[in-house]
Amino acid sequence: MFVRAVYATGDPARLDTAVRSLNSQGRDLLEGRPGYRGAGVFVDRGLGKLFAVSWWETEEARRNSDEVMRVRRSALMDPFAGTVAVENYEAPVFHALPHPTTGGGLRMSRVEFDTADADLFTETFRGTVVPRLEALPGLSRAALLLDRERGRGLVGVLFTDRPSLVASRAGQAAVRREGAAKARVTVVGLEEFEVVHADARAD
Repeated sequence: MFVRAVYATGDPARLDTAVRSLNSQGRDLLEGRPGYRGAGVFVDRGLGKLFAVSWWETEEARRNSDEVMRVRRSALMDPFAGTVAVENYEAPVFHALPHPTTGGGLRMSRVEFDTADADLFTETFRGTVVPRLEALPGLSRAALLLDRERGRGLVGVLFTDRPSLVASRAGQAAVRREGAAKARVTVVGLEEFEVVHADARAD
């Protein structure tokens, strides 16, 4: 699959306005488009951060959807967003268990790697990291997103509820350390978000 990720920051008091727009008008714009496979909206209410992703069956389907979203994105994000960044990724690994409930948690790691190591990273995540993550109570989903050309990526791990997210911190830290060393990647950022909506499907 392929992913478009939108990362916005702004006034925490206005965050819910953007969430409502994305969950209504935003979903209406995406649903029914060729190749659409679902979306997710994640927030940090304390700091005023919003992370939204849409999932696409092919790179072409994602690219075609860019036209309508590029025009409408500013209106959907107003008056919340002070900064907006849009990035595109390939999703070579998407491992889903039961769907996360509203109020669940996402832990996201930003990583950098040598472009020659993209396949090594993918195989390490699929063969080493995912089996270790499955032992963490409350795991709902694990996904690896790659920008092979720039040597950047995101690792997203969802949990069904906030207590499971919190309880997993030490366990996932150990998995992250092992996986990063084996795949020769550098973790350059670590964040946690509340799950507002997540319905991506692989099949």
